Amino acid sequence: MTTSGAAAAYELAQVNIARLKAPLDSPQLKDFVDSLDPVNADADDADGFVWRLEDESGNATDVAVFGDEWLIINMSVWRNTDALTAFMYQGRHREMLARRREWFERVQEAMAVLWWVPAGHRPTVAEAEERLLHLRTNGPTPYAFTLRTSFPPGAQEPVAATIPEDLGCPV
Repeated sequence: MTTSGAAAAYELAQVNIARLKAPLDSPQLKDFVDSLDPVNADADDADGFVWRLEDESGNATDVAVFGDEWLIINMSVWRNTDALTAFMYQGRHREMLARRREWFERVQEAMAVLWWVPAGHRPTVAEAEERLLHLRTNGPTPYAFTLRTSFPPGAQEPVAATIPEDLGCPV
């Protein structure tokens, strides 16, 4: 799905959180931590990338989410779902996605959500938490949705997406 015309007034916000299996400074998470800067640089250079949440270290590993020190957050804004999908399922990010079970706990509840924001808006962690809780309670809606069941800006009907079967859909 691409945005054009009136829809260009919107950008796609995404957040995904993960529950760590071990502390960030542990040997178990070394490959993950070592990959953060290169993958973030890939995102910064990706076509359609707009913004990402960062702390003083250049990533968001120190940003609190849901008051849980074992959760880490990744939040960014993209031009549209096509741009986000193209980044997610190629290169270093795809490699990290394939290894996520080494570093993060499996959870039953939704850990990722998408929503449209006015162009130029930078979402807050509180906004992301609210959208994720809405998705967990109501399933995909125009207010909070997933890549697998997404909505164009202002739409009421979902748009289906094709996700590589070997990776599943974290968002």
